[in-house]
Amino acid sequence: MIRMTAARSPLSPADRPQPGLRERKKIKTREAIRTAAYGLIREQGYDATTIEQIADRAEVSPSTVFRYFPTKEDIVLTDEYDTVLMEEFSARPADEPWAVSLRHVMRKAIALGVGEEREVTRLRTQLLAEVPAVRSRMLESMSVTGRMLARVIAGRTGLDPDGLEVRVLSMSLTGGLMETSQYWAEHDHRDDLADLVDRALDVLENGLSAAGKT
Repeated sequence: MIRMTAARSPLSPADRPQPGLRERKKIKTREAIRTAAYGLIREQGYDATTIEQIADRAEVSPSTVFRYFPTKEDIVLTDEYDTVLMEEFSARPADEPWAVSLRHVMRKAIALGVGEEREVTRLRTQLLAEVPAVRSRMLESMSVTGRMLARVIAGRTGLDPDGLEVRVLSMSLTGGLMETSQYWAEHDHRDDLADLVDRALDVLENGLSAAGKT
C-alpha cells in the first residue's frame, strides 16, 4: 500500500522557480495588455474596444498585442492557471481518489481566480455569457485544457490519455466547468462559485440523481 503523505503545493510561490528578467518583462507586458483591455471593456463595452485602443493604453504596438494574444478574445480568456493547476493535481497523494483530487484542485482554481482577481473573474464570465465570439473562442481553447487534463487523469489512473474513456471524461469536465461559469454569470454572480462547481462535479460523478432525479 502506498503511504499517503501531504504533498507540497506547487501553487506556493516559495516552491516555484522565480522567472528571470526577460520573463518578468514578458509578464509585465502581458499584464499591461490585460489591464488595458479590461479597463476599456468596462468603460465602453467589448465590441467597441479595439486592439489599437488596447495597445495605446498599454503603451505597446498593436503587433505586440497580437504577439501575446492572437485574438481579442484571447486577452480576456487566457490566464496562467492551467499549468499550475495541473501541477497541483499531479502533486496530490497517489492513492487519493481522482474525484477527491479534482475537487481539491477546483477549489484552488476558484481561490486563485475569485480570490485574487474577483472583478476580472466576474467580467470574464459575463463576457462568456454575453459575447458569442468569446464563447466560441472558449470552446476552441477547451480542447487544449482537455488534453492537458487527459494526461493528468491518465497519469493518475494508468489509462491511455488518448483512450476514449479518458477523453470523454476530460472534455466532460472542461465543458461542465464552462457551463458552470456561464450559469454563474447568467444569474448575476449571486451564487457561491465553489458551491456551483461542487454541484457540477456531483452531476458528472452521479448523473442527474445528483439533482434529485432518477
